[in-house]
Amino acid sequence: MKTKSIGLALIAAIGLALTPMISLGQDQTEDIISYGKTDFIRPYDKTGLYIFETNKDDLNKIYTGRRISFGAGFTQQFQAIKHENPGALNSLGTGVNALHKLTPGFMTAQANLYIDVQLAEGIRLNLTNYLSARHHNEFWVKGGYLQVDKFPFKGQFWDDLSKIVTVKAGHMEINYGDAHFRRPDGGHTLYSPFMEGNIMDAFATEIAGEVYVQKNGLIGMLGFSNGMIKGHVDSTFATTFDDNTARNPSIYLKGGFDKQLNEDFRLRLTGSLYHNSGTAGSGLTLYSGDRTGSNYQNVMEQGYSAGAKKAYTAMYSSGRFNPGFTGKLDAVMLNGFAKYTGLEVFGTYEYAKGRNRNEVDSRVATQFAIEGVYRFGNDENLFAGLKYNTVNSELRIAGNTEDVKVDRFAIGAGWFITKTILMKGEYVNQKYTDFPSVDFRHNGKFNGIAIEAIIAF
Repeated sequence: MKTKSIGLALIAAIGLALTPMISLGQDQTEDIISYGKTDFIRPYDKTGLYIFETNKDDLNKIYTGRRISFGAGFTQQFQAIKHENPGALNSLGTGVNALHKLTPGFMTAQANLYIDVQLAEGIRLNLTNYLSARHHNEFWVKGGYLQVDKFPFKGQFWDDLSKIVTVKAGHMEINYGDAHFRRPDGGHTLYSPFMEGNIMDAFATEIAGEVYVQKNGLIGMLGFSNGMIKGHVDSTFATTFDDNTARNPSIYLKGGFDKQLNEDFRLRLTGSLYHNSGTAGSGLTLYSGDRTGSNYQNVMEQGYSAGAKKAYTAMYSSGRFNPGFTGKLDAVMLNGFAKYTGLEVFGTYEYAKGRNRNEVDSRVATQFAIEGVYRFGNDENLFAGLKYNTVNSELRIAGNTEDVKVDRFAIGAGWFITKTILMKGEYVNQKYTDFPSVDFRHNGKFNGIAIEAIIAF
């Protein structure tokens, strides 16, 4: 997607949003658009920290006409991390397993742009854009969606339905699991108390539709998607191991409980399921769908390809682990979140089983992560926390199935100078275990510090 075409598409989208709708007996306020916060939205500043799915509270607000709002996220980082892989074959000089050379320094700033439009009462449009990111340095559209919280039909049935049902559709960040609500996303890193999300990063933007039901703290969601970060109409092909030529849709579910039990204690427990029976073409992208990149820059990355230095944009997933389930996938994620006064705990357990299109047998990967964060000070503007994350996976390497492990331990702290400005830092230590010597991650490890200055509004 070229920068010029994206820019033209953005201008066209804003133009359409600003164009008055054809009046069909609606109030004349429909023909006026103003600047202001839209409804049913997760704020991009500190007030959005503990929001997962948006709730139905804004149903009680008086609708005053169409509104448009702009938001942004900016992150500037300094990193001082070292890495090594002693004993890996061809890891010296410009060998295939030689790691990228690191030195302390600043990362190029990342930036996001958000456009939200209240198109009608209870109907909101979102367009999210990456202005600068590790994977794509040029302007890039992440995606957009339409969210309906109040159905535009008359009658008591529709009024009652609007109190509990939300519908989302578009090319959007799919709602599998809860970990994606706390991870950094390009230039917007304010929601996460740590530099990175989980090692096995279940995050993707897919062409999807989702239906939510929320009542008395209970949450249910059913979603369908194309399973890939792109849409395709071109033909597919069979492989030696997989004769499937269809692009089967992904089905994903979420159910759980989320409630403020008293003034001091909130509890959230959810379970999510993602299923794709098999897809051809470019493959499933649940664990490789991020188009921005890791906040550990170029750590544990192969520095050379065919003797030439690898491009920075090819090293965007630093420190993450992709199990390679691109042909078939079943995944389950369980999450728990509890907050008692200033203390919060967030946990993840994930089980994934799948294969790529050049494999016959499925493999298994499991993940466990636990975060403990304590927030204190005026309006909890200071915080400190610990995170432990481990992945165990069967991985196909050089034709053999290997059992490998990746562990991460992180200590983080931060200061909200205002609700839109955050300074945070982290010490991280990550180790790779049981990778064979032919793999660049053999005996791999990295450790060091990273500091970020963040603006989000």
